[in-house]
Parts: sequence; structure tokens; C-alpha cells
Amino acid sequence: MATTIDQQFVEYIVKTLVNNPDKVEIKRDIDEKGVLLSLTVDPEDIGRVIGKRGATAQSIRTLLRALGTKNDARYNLKIINNDDYVPRERVERGTTAGIVDTVSEDLAAMGTDEVVENSPKSSKLAEKTRQELADLDDLDI
Repeated sequence: MATTIDQQFVEYIVKTLVNNPDKVEIKRDIDEKGVLLSLTVDPEDIGRVIGKRGATAQSIRTLLRALGTKNDARYNLKIINNDDYVPRERVERGTTAGIVDTVSEDLAAMGTDEVVENSPKSSKLAEKTRQELADLDDLDI
């Protein structure tokens, strides 16, 4: 199957960002909502494609929107995450249980209560945060 201009466009951008350009795959589907481009990259490169706070992914989507305006099409980009990857820095900290603790702490810091009970460290952090918020509520401003 021949690649289209939109696939070539995304492929060119992504291959310049990643360390493993040979593992970049783009699948194209058309439905009633428009064109869906599904992007799969090497698990080590997913962070490079998404970027800090999703900035790189949003930029790619913006460029795709501009291409869609030119071609009278509506494009959507879906970045497919391969869940079998464990970041190196978290492996060096300990076992996969350590990863769960780290994720629990991250979620607790964001205000998510669902995972707070899984880790003693994160429940202490959550309790401290709740106490600080309660103290702020008592202030007369």
C-alpha cells in the first residue's frame, strides 16, 4: 500500500525526533470523523514523541490540522503506547513494587485519591497535603 502525504508528513517529523527511526509505524484509517493516524514508536522513544506535558504531540497535531486545512480533511493523531516498557531510572530505583510506590506518590501529589491507600509513603504525603489544605481553609482572607 502506498503511503499518503499525511503519513509521509508525520513519519518525517517523528523520525527526526526519535532514536530508533526504523521502528516508527503509521497506520491510516478513514471513518466518518475524518482520518485517524495511529503512530507506534519504540517504547524508549515514546517520551520524545509526546514531549514534556504533551507539548511535542500537540505541536504535531497542530501541524496535521494545518495540513488538513490545505487538503480539506480532518486529521487526528493517536499515539499508541506499548505498555511493556519500564523506564530505566525506575528500574534502577528497585523492583516493580518500587515503581508502583513512585506512581502512587506522583498520583497523590496530583490530588488523585484512588492509589493513595496502596503505599504507606503516599498515604503520609496525602494526609500531610490534606492537613495543609485544611489549615488554609481556616484562614480568613
